[in-house]
Amino acid sequence: MQYEVKALRGSEGMAVLLMEAPDVIDAEAQAKAQGYTVISSKAKRSWVQLLRAGKSSFPLVLFSQELVALLGAGLSLIEVLETLAEKETQPEVRKTLDYLISLLYEGHNLSYALEQCPNDFPALYVATVRSSEKTGSLVEVLSRYIVYQAQMEGIKGKVITSSIYPVLLGVVGLLVVLFLMVFVVPNFSHIYEEMGGEMPFLSRVLMQWGQFLDAHMKVFLAGAAALAALVFLAVTQPASQRWLKEKIWQLPGVGKRINLYQMARFYRSLGMLLQGGMPIMVALKLVSGLLDESLREQLKLASVSIHEGGSISSAMGKYGLVTPLASRLLRVGERTGQMGEMMERIAAFYEEETVRWVERFVKLFEPLLMIFVGLIVGAIVVLMYFPIFELAGSIK
Repeated sequence: MQYEVKALRGSEGMAVLLMEAPDVIDAEAQAKAQGYTVISSKAKRSWVQLLRAGKSSFPLVLFSQELVALLGAGLSLIEVLETLAEKETQPEVRKTLDYLISLLYEGHNLSYALEQCPNDFPALYVATVRSSEKTGSLVEVLSRYIVYQAQMEGIKGKVITSSIYPVLLGVVGLLVVLFLMVFVVPNFSHIYEEMGGEMPFLSRVLMQWGQFLDAHMKVFLAGAAALAALVFLAVTQPASQRWLKEKIWQLPGVGKRINLYQMARFYRSLGMLLQGGMPIMVALKLVSGLLDESLREQLKLASVSIHEGGSISSAMGKYGLVTPLASRLLRVGERTGQMGEMMERIAAFYEEETVRWVERFVKLFEPLLMIFVGLIVGAIVVLMYFPIFELAGSIK
């Protein structure tokens, strides 16, 4: 793999070196061997790697489950990883496991080794393992992470499952309307043009659209393709994504539910880290990335208040990071010393409320969408056939 190393040597100034190395440590060692002082280093990614970024094929949950099972059976950590590497059939996964083993043999701890593979092991997972290294409870911490991941996947699965039918209904309805407007209406326009006679205003407009489309079909298709490409490029831009996210958050009711889902992830992750023995300030900093930018600013203010000696419940309540019920549960956690467990209860409450809202919304939205699609398709069909109905009536 190639690494870009920024380094200094004598009076040459800053230089960017391209090193071929198995890992970043070896790349920096090569630069130092040439007399350079390393400033920074990073992996150089190809276009394929950039497209695959964030889509790791590493089976993290399965890896954790196997790790827990084998460690519980009495094997050492290196023996466990070697066993997993021997049975692995996927080259990419086996390469990652071999890399972890090599770092452990060099004397590094597991959290450091995991941190060198950020595409396969998220920061939250690394932090969870690092907290266990202080207490010696790796099996317990990994078991807690497996439960955490199952709960998060469960809530995500429920939301996706509830959304599948409305999305399919909307897509099919859109395709039907496009088929009628692009292919059927132009053919009908020829028939009515040959028939002549008067038509209702809306039918005449529809037929004129069909005639225009038939005469300029290639230009229309090219323009539609160009427009689709522009929309795709706009949606992939960070600025457009931020704008779209802001608009979605401003929708009545929707922004509040998105906020609730983010808070569920936030408190679930924070509770897991606190139960693993991680200090509150370190945990808050680590899970801040789970929140939107606006909420992240509020969390920074709450963190400052906690750092200055304020209670967690009052800081979270002051900056709008809890509901009244969640605030009460935080106060109970402060009195009993079970803050991690209380945060997981808050997350469970938020998740259940999110699922209930999605189910209610879908039950209301499905019939409304069906009625809307039916009215659009029905109106197009009636406008196309209305002149035929009038012609049949005049014949009688």
